[in-house]
Amino acid sequence: MEDVIRKLYSLLMWAAQPFLRRKLQRRGQAEAGYLEAVDERFGVYSQPAEVRPELVWVHAVSLGETRTAGILLAALRKRWPGLRVLLTHGTATGRAEGAGLLREGDVQVWQPWDSEGAAARFFAHFKPRLGLLLETEVWPNTMACAQAQSVPVALVNARLSDKSLQQATRIAPLSRPAYARLSAVYAQSDNDAQRLRELGATVQGVFGNLKFDATPDEAQQAQGRAWRRALGQPVLMLASSREGEEDEFFKKIVALALSSRAQPAINTIAGAHLQILVVPRHPQRFDEVEALAVKHGLSVARRSAWNGAPQSADVWLGDSLGEMALYYAISDVALLGGSFAPLGGQNLIEAAACGCPVIMGPHTFNFAEVSELAEAAGAARRVADMDEAVRSARTMLSRPATQQAAADAGLGFATQHRGAATNTVQALAQFLDG
Repeated sequence: MEDVIRKLYSLLMWAAQPFLRRKLQRRGQAEAGYLEAVDERFGVYSQPAEVRPELVWVHAVSLGETRTAGILLAALRKRWPGLRVLLTHGTATGRAEGAGLLREGDVQVWQPWDSEGAAARFFAHFKPRLGLLLETEVWPNTMACAQAQSVPVALVNARLSDKSLQQATRIAPLSRPAYARLSAVYAQSDNDAQRLRELGATVQGVFGNLKFDATPDEAQQAQGRAWRRALGQPVLMLASSREGEEDEFFKKIVALALSSRAQPAINTIAGAHLQILVVPRHPQRFDEVEALAVKHGLSVARRSAWNGAPQSADVWLGDSLGEMALYYAISDVALLGGSFAPLGGQNLIEAAACGCPVIMGPHTFNFAEVSELAEAAGAARRVADMDEAVRSARTMLSRPATQQAAADAGLGFATQHRGAATNTVQALAQFLDG
């Protein structure tokens, strides 16, 4: 039965390839990175074929997973200094970030499209000795080809939400064999482990989240704190915002400013000047978010235009990549993007590690465990909607002792949960020693 279902799936994936090419062309108009080496997605490579099975394949689909891969790779290379890596991605931002992780002898290509042909060509060309998938990426044909080529594959920093479990259960004839083919799974939490086991995965450990082992950039944090002190007024950040959230946020900010009796300035809330910072999740939306702010009558200063110091404006727009530590350090409170629309939230660990209190909406199902732990530790607060989030931020900013307590709780929370990288490396020794 499995063979029949996967053959039908494979036929659909083969037939969808022209549509994928067109989609990449459209996305490439906004992000040129999607037009790079498109044939790699279909198993056609310019890199020389490997003659020895020595590459360790690490798959990090997008920006967040790639940053997590950086934490894992640092720990792996400390234990095995000669490690050579085959790094794959699915998004342009992930690939751009991943380029900074490469060392001599490493290879970087796109994730193969999950057709039988593309996946088979990927394994035949590179011949990896081991596959490490970050967090969630388990594909039926890719896993079948790995098994056929005797390549062990582990799912590391693994997570699976209730929603994802329900979706996978609906296509159990495809999903269960794919998860069962994993040689090992190292889960973030007991709840993730239980859900993964329900899909037939072999869970060998629950190690926590690798993101806790990241060290936020010290220079960025120092710069952010210095700018915040020089500013002399609190900074409210909307972090990793998604479509629809910025418009609602700007509406609430303008409404509060207009209702303030202190003065008519747009950046006045409850009698205290307030600097707004918005950092969109996706770089292709920077221009769109700036236009939204202007539509609401707000002036904008983009990070890319700052010359040595932030420019005066109602809204600072964080239009750079790799500077989240700076943005969290300059902020007194951060609203968690992706959690005010039903998108599953974003990871709040970096905010906690930078000592920035978090206010999150109701939708954090993609990061349920860490969100609940942060809330229990006092590093994050949960609210019902954007209106309550802005009001809660206003209250916290008017109470410095409360803000400082939440910041300290975040630092303690981030420190307490470290250790996943060490445990993961020890577990992977079964595949890499010798």
